[in-house]
Amino acid sequence: MAKRKRLNLSVLGRRNISVGLVVLVLLLIVELSSQATDFSLADGLTSVPTALLWMVTHLVPTAKSLTNLPDILSALGQTILMAVAATVLGAICALFFSLMGARTTSPSVILTRAARVVASFFRNIPDVVWTIILLFSFGQNMITGIITLFFTSFGMLTRYFIEVIDEIGSDTMEALRSTGANYFQTFAQGIYPSIIPEVVVWTMFMVETNIRDATLIGILTATGIGYVFSLFYTRLDFATCGLIIVALAVVIITLELVSSQIKKMIV
Repeated sequence: MAKRKRLNLSVLGRRNISVGLVVLVLLLIVELSSQATDFSLADGLTSVPTALLWMVTHLVPTAKSLTNLPDILSALGQTILMAVAATVLGAICALFFSLMGARTTSPSVILTRAARVVASFFRNIPDVVWTIILLFSFGQNMITGIITLFFTSFGMLTRYFIEVIDEIGSDTMEALRSTGANYFQTFAQGIYPSIIPEVVVWTMFMVETNIRDATLIGILTATGIGYVFSLFYTRLDFATCGLIIVALAVVIITLELVSSQIKKMIV
């Protein structure tokens, strides 16, 4: 018993030393990064009250800014529709593509690796970079924003769907195949019922993410709520900018609540 206790203390001591070394390395990296970028944590913390005071003073919506609410809601609706359209298209393509990328359902190892590489390519290029690239081909319009969001949605959702499908036990697949079920019957009876709740949840999450991203993309493509925000910002109409921020927050919170309710209904 005493030997086992000493052994446990020795393992715990080595673990604590390892954690301490990792913390020291991270602190050293932070310090070197601060020196390289001339960032001062003390100055940043002391500027927080001033920044909060400025936001309270300038970003609070006023009665005058409320007159712009119809234009804001119209642009916000445009942004929501753009995000939903891109996400749904991305989810449909990602669902079929993930069947090739998942080890459980892929017909060959080559297709599995190829699907994962393609999804990683679309996922790891930032949406801002996609927007800049597509601007040269499509110009500043809604199509550019939708394609950008589609690319990022496709990459992210393919990864999520692959993980969801791989979590399905291979025993279920083998049992269905042993009964003579073909590939499509196996998918319909064994895979689809198991993954549909996670697919819906991840798709809803992607809609929320795309609405936030569409705001920044709209600044570049001159569409949606992002473009309206940039217009009022350049006019130094900060009260209306604050109203736009509030409207975006309300939409995002509402979507989170709706997503939670849908998850409870289907899980």
